[in-house]
Amino acid sequence: MFIDRAVVKVIAGTGGSGASSFARFKFKPKGGPDGGDGGHGGHVFIRGDANLATLLDYRYRTIWKAGRGEHGKGKTKTGASAEDIYMPVPPGTIVRDVATGEVLAEILHDGDVYRVARGGRGGRGNARFTTPTHQAPREWEPGEEGQERDIELVLKLIADVGLVGEPNAGKSTLLSVLSAARPKIADYPFTTLEPNLGVVQLSGSRTFVLADIPGIIEGAHEGKGLGLKFLQHVERTRVLAFLVPLDAPDPQAVYDQLRGEVRQYSATLAERPHVVVLTKRDLLPEGDDVPELDASGADRQLAISSASGTGLEELKEYLWRFVADAKANEPPPSDDEWLEE
Repeated sequence: MFIDRAVVKVIAGTGGSGASSFARFKFKPKGGPDGGDGGHGGHVFIRGDANLATLLDYRYRTIWKAGRGEHGKGKTKTGASAEDIYMPVPPGTIVRDVATGEVLAEILHDGDVYRVARGGRGGRGNARFTTPTHQAPREWEPGEEGQERDIELVLKLIADVGLVGEPNAGKSTLLSVLSAARPKIADYPFTTLEPNLGVVQLSGSRTFVLADIPGIIEGAHEGKGLGLKFLQHVERTRVLAFLVPLDAPDPQAVYDQLRGEVRQYSATLAERPHVVVLTKRDLLPEGDDVPELDASGADRQLAISSASGTGLEELKEYLWRFVADAKANEPPPSDDEWLEE
């Protein structure tokens, strides 16, 4: 099951209380204060895990709570601090505070760590309150409460190429013939109900990641169909491939509608480098030329047939070079971006 959104409660541990104690020894009946400090409560961290591809774990576990620190003890013994807990999420996850809507972090890489709830500080024992004029203090401090908040996790898949097209445009079929992915393929609309990722392999150990999202229909940017829910998954792709079936009544209108939906969803996404892939070339009547669309913003137009294999090798080589160029033009990541709080 593909889960790309979850709301969970995170509760950091409360610090242990300080102790109020006085030394009692056989040969020192009036020993001074020796109450130790309490231990720190556990923090709650989010950590990127490349082995995960979904937020499914958070469908069944909605509360993540760290342990509390132990109380201080006599003989100035400090209580043990609680262990921190780490919530694993797939790279590409956005962490947002539910109450304020503030984006707390973006976990983009395996091993990225961000603290979402701070554990409470341990309270001071009475030994800490000793002064020259107050040599037998009985004061002590309770442990500080741990931070508690509701957070929303939103997964946006990270891929090199995002396939954008109407239902039954041939996206799933293309993904299946270019990679080892096995998405559901059928002759009715919306067979793809969740995004699928596939790794495309070329000679020389070259690879790139291809993402297939559910079909985009008119009004998708307003929530119609499944488009709005899954358009978020092409936001992190480096390049877009608009699939236009050649058996459509008006291929130009299909392309214009897809571009319009993406533009209304996100102006930034609309500026992403893109290519037009004309699918189902085998359905063109024999002898007919492949139509040329008015797509001045596209880097190139290619015609393919997933059924017969026509143009697939050329498409793979082109997409690999297209992705490589996009990577070369990416700004370098900031060293202090989304570091641990």
